[in-house]
Amino acid sequence: MSAILNSIEFQMSLLMFVALAGYFIAYRINQSAVVGIIIMGIIIGPSLLNWVVYTNVVATLAHLGAVVLLFTIGLEFNIKDIWKVRYVIIALVGVIVPALSGYFLAGLFNYDYKASVFIGTALTATSIAITANVLREMGKLQTETARVIIAAAVIDDVLGLLALSTSQGLVSGDLTWTSVSIALAKAVAFIVIGIILGRLVFSRLLIRLDATKIASRYPESIFIFTIMVAFLYAMAAEYVNLSAIVGSFLAGTSFASVRLTRGAAAFREGAEHLQVIFASIFFVSLGVIMNLHSVSLSLLWFVLALTAVAMATKIIGCGLPAFFQRMGLRDSLVVGVGMVPRGEVAMIVALLGLNQALLSQSAYAGLILMSLLTTVIAPLILRSWLFKRAA
Repeated sequence: MSAILNSIEFQMSLLMFVALAGYFIAYRINQSAVVGIIIMGIIIGPSLLNWVVYTNVVATLAHLGAVVLLFTIGLEFNIKDIWKVRYVIIALVGVIVPALSGYFLAGLFNYDYKASVFIGTALTATSIAITANVLREMGKLQTETARVIIAAAVIDDVLGLLALSTSQGLVSGDLTWTSVSIALAKAVAFIVIGIILGRLVFSRLLIRLDATKIASRYPESIFIFTIMVAFLYAMAAEYVNLSAIVGSFLAGTSFASVRLTRGAAAFREGAEHLQVIFASIFFVSLGVIMNLHSVSLSLLWFVLALTAVAMATKIIGCGLPAFFQRMGLRDSLVVGVGMVPRGEVAMIVALLGLNQALLSQSAYAGLILMSLLTTVIAPLILRSWLFKRAA
């Protein structure tokens, strides 16, 4: 029996059942599917029923889900429309304000210097996957406000890499301008080279493949080619210490303006279907990773304070620069709230700090809970109030 329960087939079936139940919950409470699925993940995880634990299988499937999700999101965007100086300013302020605030808050709760630095670094993160999926559900991906959020979140990931590199140097005493410069250069080089290859090589190869008799007979070959490129970009992004989802997003933008004839339907539909399956597992995993049994009263106060600071610093840090660039008060608030979810990005930073003995178990648990709370709360606000009334 245990062999059956641990089999990949049973795990996939159970995760799909949980995701489906999440859709029913989301429908009943009139919220984003993300919220319902995460709630179901919490219910079936160690917090309550303990049917699913965060095993390597679940982690791998969730990772694939995030990669596929951001690839499909990238298909909706032209990279030239989102890489602008104004977006860089929003992302930059949205990294500095949370980092400093997290550092000082950790000090107030008596965490040592090394832990405080890493807690501040974790607050710089933004999970593009969460907000992007909510915007997609609401049909808002093509709005100017959505472009600001997506662009700032992508830039945020590059700046987050730089912040992580700086933090590791600070706590180890090995921080040099050379190490920081190398980290930044690698990130920028990856993005520039990725855009050039995508536009001049892979998109043209896709068009040529679409014109062949192979694509005429097997239109699904177009989809296979694009997914191959998506995972290639994701792998390359991780190689330069960027998030894999940044790579898959760039791959998606490379094909955003490509016009196909024979394989267009198979390409789009294949990406959508793959995204529905694996992105659902990704959102389930965010709930599964939470363990409410590890929350003590003292940790609860820290989590509540950390979550409040995490939300306020993104709303202020990203919303104010947007407002000063004449976006309007409500749209600026949408940008700020859209940058609030920390999701898997902050979890990765927290896990790195724990593995390097820079964070205690309580600090690690606090960051995980903060990540999940911001991941759930932000979509609730966007769907229930802000974006519903935004232009």
